[in-house]
Amino acid sequence: MSNSETIIRIAAKGDGVTAQGRHVAGSVPGDVVAADGTLTPGPHHVAPPCRHFGKCGGCQLQYADDIALAQFVTERVMYAAEGQGVAVGELLATHLSPPRSRRRATLHGLRRGKSAELGFREGGSHRIVDMRECHILTPELFALVAPLRALIAAHGGKRPVDAALTLTDQGIDCTLTGLAVEGLGPTEALLDFARDNRLARLAMDEGYGPETTWEPDPVTMTLGGVAVPFPAGAFLQPTRDGEDRLIADARSFLEGAGTIADLFSGLGTFAFALAGPAKVLAAEAARDAHLACKTAANARGVPVHALHRDLFRNPLQADEAGRFDALLLDPPRAGARDQIAAIAASTASRVAYISCNPASWGRDAKTLQDAGFRLEKLRPVGQFRWSSHVELTSLFLR
Repeated sequence: MSNSETIIRIAAKGDGVTAQGRHVAGSVPGDVVAADGTLTPGPHHVAPPCRHFGKCGGCQLQYADDIALAQFVTERVMYAAEGQGVAVGELLATHLSPPRSRRRATLHGLRRGKSAELGFREGGSHRIVDMRECHILTPELFALVAPLRALIAAHGGKRPVDAALTLTDQGIDCTLTGLAVEGLGPTEALLDFARDNRLARLAMDEGYGPETTWEPDPVTMTLGGVAVPFPAGAFLQPTRDGEDRLIADARSFLEGAGTIADLFSGLGTFAFALAGPAKVLAAEAARDAHLACKTAANARGVPVHALHRDLFRNPLQADEAGRFDALLLDPPRAGARDQIAAIAASTASRVAYISCNPASWGRDAKTLQDAGFRLEKLRPVGQFRWSSHVELTSLFLR
């Protein structure tokens, strides 16, 4: 074993790495790899729980136990800070969402003769893995897989079908793309499918956006105790568990602030949680999400002012940012380069930054640090369990 090497970490794309820089697929810290490539599992290498693992592209790291997963998530975030020379104040405990907690997902289906395949695609391929079990979806979402497969088998055509599923207050919101339904019989079958499976909403997208076919009651998502109208396809944190963690950190980071600007606010996930006694400006570019937030705030009399504004093209300017006691950002994966530059040039002194991309966050964090901010608190978050996708919460002060 003199030529053997020990895996010390998991790299960004999921391969294990030795101290000598050797990348080994399917390995975790503590595993030992021989010169000929033979892998001897270590104490953190476990048997993948799902029969589809290795073929299905939905998960990459099911062979890693929670200790190895937490180390991976933590290191991804820490390396993002260190790579930009950003000094980390307090590193908070890493949060991992549990199995079977994903409340939104898009599955892919295809009719095959008299049957159909439905599931996630293989990694790096368009081939569909016909899902017979899943350890990331909530039980409610997984229970719809078999009925959906039967629907596609009966009424699917030659085109692939996408099923976007989200668990809402009223049940599952399902949007089908690529399923052409014509005639009375197929239309009635669709309605039977929606009713029999107690869907909150069934929408069909034939290339022009979702059109609702079934919605017994207005679909909502409760955010911060407020029932917010839920537009089909709207962004939502992938797990309730992870959302609760992000919100708890936001509340802790911004405690005592009387006025808060929630930038890239979406439906108001953070705005409604932070409002009262604080007054919150919720700025969002997506029109449907903005209107949903505005409608809910007005209906409940919550101190949230919804602003329709594209912060990429028209970021909050320095003089505007300086009027708030605190700012919160939760931007898309690209980060918020221009908005962060404006905040850096303002008199703002407290910024909570939620991110789904450590790389773009690290770049923005350096801009804040160069402007005199300190990274006081940082928490790595793994909502996408067994995935290489990593998130975080952070607090900057100056």
